[in-house]
Order: sequence, then structure tokens, then C-alpha cells
Amino acid sequence: MNVQKQQITLTVNGADHQIALEDTNTPLLWVLRDYLGIMGTKFGCGKAACGACTLHVDKEAVRSCTYPARLAEGKQITTIEGLGSREEPHPVQRAWMAEVVPQCGYCQPGFMMAAAALLEKVPEPTDADIDQNITNICRCGTYYRMRKAIHRAAAIGGTREEPLAETP
Repeated sequence: MNVQKQQITLTVNGADHQIALEDTNTPLLWVLRDYLGIMGTKFGCGKAACGACTLHVDKEAVRSCTYPARLAEGKQITTIEGLGSREEPHPVQRAWMAEVVPQCGYCQPGFMMAAAALLEKVPEPTDADIDQNITNICRCGTYYRMRKAIHRAAAIGGTREEPLAETP
């Protein structure tokens, strides 16, 4: 049986990629990982419940495990690899390091992407804003440190610039 592949173009972290897919409903997560080798976005539940697969599509937080790749065509996709760089980490990445948030770290890319999307909309979130918008799941339970990191990222990214403190 000869299956016709469909070409789609995805813009990921500023670079265009031509991809031939048998099914354009393939979740964006698997296109990134299996076709493009971009591994920072993690698989968690496959049901858009845990948030490990969170990335940005046109600056909106999206759970990529259920987001059809075809819907991302013509849009800007940002993964954790494109959020910042080693030389210039995003304020969320700086805050995550300063607050020593991760334990196992598996869910952290999704949390950081969700936090960055929140801060785009709500530059100085309250605890209630964080609770309402950050619905990802962390099995290690680092929620307290994540909340502190989100507040710190707001300070770093806003007008209250604070230096990245050295961690012990």
C-alpha cells in the first residue's frame, strides 16, 4: 500500500522545516521529537493533562501531545530550546536556576514554557494567577519553588531588574 505523504512547513525556534507526514494530525510533540530531533519537549501523559509537553505556538502555551501538527503550519513554534540561550537565558530560565527548582527535572521544560506564556500576559502575577494558569503536574512536588521562581522571573523580566544570585 502506497501512502501519500503531505508536506508541511513548520517554523520552530525561528528556523523553517519542510516535513513529509503520512498524517498531518500527528501530534506536534512527535513531529518535533521524531522528525526534527528536538528533544526538550517531553512526553508525559498523551492526554494534554500533565503539561510536560507544553511549548508555544504564536506565544500561546500549547500542550503539544494532542495538538495536530497541521495546525502549527504558518505559526511560530517555540520550544524550551528556543526560549533563551546559554549566553542569554530567558528570565524564567534564570529564575529557575536561582531558585534551584528542579528535582528530577523531567517536567521542567513544560513548566518553564507555561510560566513564560503566563508572564507574557500577566507581567506581575499573583499567587492566584499562577494557580489558575499553571496547571502542569510535577511528581516531585516542586510547586513552592516554582511559584517563587515565577515571581522572581517577573522581577527579572520587568522593571525591577534583579541579578541572578549565585546558588550554593
